[in-house]
Amino acid sequence: MPAPQHTDGYIRDFPAATQAMLEQMRATIRAAAPNAEETISYNMPSYVLDGERLVWFAGFKSHIGFYPGAAAIAEFKKELSPYKTAKGSVQFPVSDALPLRLIARMVKFRVKQARRTG
Repeated sequence: MPAPQHTDGYIRDFPAATQAMLEQMRATIRAAAPNAEETISYNMPSYVLDGERLVWFAGFKSHIGFYPGAAAIAEFKKELSPYKTAKGSVQFPVSDALPLRLIARMVKFRVKQARRTG
C-alpha cells in the first residue's frame, strides 16, 4: 500500500468505526491548535506549528495511537494512567470513547512548549 499523501487519504483506509475516531482526534487537535499545519510524517498525520512538530496520531486494529512527546506524557501521567503509555506515546483502545478533553489539553500543552522554543 502506498504511503498516504494527506490525512484524508490516511483516514479513508480504516474501517468506518476507526475512521470516526480518527476524525474525532483530528478535529480535537485542529481545535486545540488552529494555527498548526496538518502534514503527514512517518506515514501518519502530524501537526506542525512554527516549524516544530506538535503531535502525531495513528490508527491500529485495537487502538488509536497518540504521540505528543515525552514531556506531555510526563505532564499528564496521572490522567493517562488508565491507558498504555510509553516515553512519548499513549494508546487509546478503540473499544472506548476517546478522552477528547484530555487530548485537547495535551495539544495545548505542546502549543505552549512550541511557542517557548520557537
